[in-house]
Amino acid sequence: MNESLREQLLLLPEYFQGHLILTLAALSLGIVISIPLGIWAAQSVVVKRPLLTIVSIIQTFPSVAILALVVALLGGQIGIVPAIIALVLYSMLPIVRNTVSGLETVADEVVEAAQGIGMSSYQILTRVRIPLALPVIIAGIRTAAVWTVGLATLSTLVGATSFGNYIFTGLQTRNLVSVTVGSIAAALMAVVLDSLIGGIQWLVENKNQASSEKKYKQVKYAIIGALILSISFSAYSLLPEPETDFTIGGKGFTEQYIIAGLLSAELEAAGFSVEQRLGMGTEVVYTATANNTVDVYLEYTGTVWANIMNNSNNPGRDAVLAGVTEFIEGPEGMVNIGALGFQNRYALAMRKDRAQELGVTSIEDLIPIARDLIAAGDLEFFGRPEWITLRDTYNIDFAQKLTFDPTLMYTAINEEQVDLIAGYTSDGRIAAFDLLLLEDPRNALLPYDSFLLASSTAAENALFTETLESLVNAISDDEMRAANRIVDVDGGAVSDAVAYLQSVIR
Repeated sequence: MNESLREQLLLLPEYFQGHLILTLAALSLGIVISIPLGIWAAQSVVVKRPLLTIVSIIQTFPSVAILALVVALLGGQIGIVPAIIALVLYSMLPIVRNTVSGLETVADEVVEAAQGIGMSSYQILTRVRIPLALPVIIAGIRTAAVWTVGLATLSTLVGATSFGNYIFTGLQTRNLVSVTVGSIAAALMAVVLDSLIGGIQWLVENKNQASSEKKYKQVKYAIIGALILSISFSAYSLLPEPETDFTIGGKGFTEQYIIAGLLSAELEAAGFSVEQRLGMGTEVVYTATANNTVDVYLEYTGTVWANIMNNSNNPGRDAVLAGVTEFIEGPEGMVNIGALGFQNRYALAMRKDRAQELGVTSIEDLIPIARDLIAAGDLEFFGRPEWITLRDTYNIDFAQKLTFDPTLMYTAINEEQVDLIAGYTSDGRIAAFDLLLLEDPRNALLPYDSFLLASSTAAENALFTETLESLVNAISDDEMRAANRIVDVDGGAVSDAVAYLQSVIR
């Protein structure tokens, strides 16, 4: 068996467990909430239109935005709870809508006949309308189930374990085996769950057909067995696990995975047990650390200065570091363990042959030609204060500004699909793809010194702090680029890059 595939399959039980719990919990809650709401709406014109409008609007919100909003409303809590809440919100529309539609399609003459034999409104609802509408309601549940399985992969972004761990890690580290395993696993779970609910629907529709009695029993017992297995496995998964000493957070790109692995290795060598929660956004992981949900992660001074502190000026590298440290250790109550020694700042980059063709060596050289060029950035660059400052400082803009996943962004410039990108100075692909970092003579782009941001609770542990302080100023720009290159260019594992950094530090 391929070694890379074997490594991914070893992770399958953990990721399957996390994804199954998220899916079953969210779908169960969605059913419990949505069917009563649908029944209420079907019987009240006043309720129907506003309710359907609200659940439809929720469905139009980007799923990532819903996750971020739920985390914010929960005060920065990450993990399974915000993920389940977001998934429940997304599951509601098809269940509510099908419940309303199913109840409204019950023929009037059937209801009148029930009234004629003296049935009460409650009896008509529970013994006539709901049983007749059940196939339509179950069809809505099937739709919600497939949606929930798919959207659960995004739960990785808020620190909940799912098949998304495969997908996001694979995308960022260019590991197609990881992406493939995660995608196939999610698809198989969706198919199996849809088939299971479809079997329940078949039982409902055929329960009174004597000709299919044998098949009916076979399907019934198969579904009961599958439900018992799922519930038992879910219950086992919910049993309390041994608590880890520290939780290491991380954002969703290669460098973060490598440093998180390095922190884990160092803390485990010191005798601590740790867990990693990777792939989160800046706001999510920063707030989680402030609330002691995450204990430590790799942050950058420019990110805190511009995005958290909302500063637009650039007073210089030392001043930014001092201001950020004062901010996080004052109002925010966290601790700067120390800078690791390398920067990962934004820099405009071009292929050297393209730069030579245009006569470009600095951002100033772009001023007369920028409007004829196509630029690319990561998913957030053109919405960050750095871009606004850069644009206004040099009075430039581009013909097109495209956003990509970082891996695809580098592929785009390497294949000459764009003219320049907002690259990262510590990225191993800068040299591998023969890119030129354009000079910034007007000092528009912020410094991005890497540092370890720790929660106040974790920092109280003297051994924890001492262990991580051994990493301060231990990694240079060139060494971090080399580590990133091992994964992003050479196709090595994150563990290989961690081992390289450990050899550098030692």
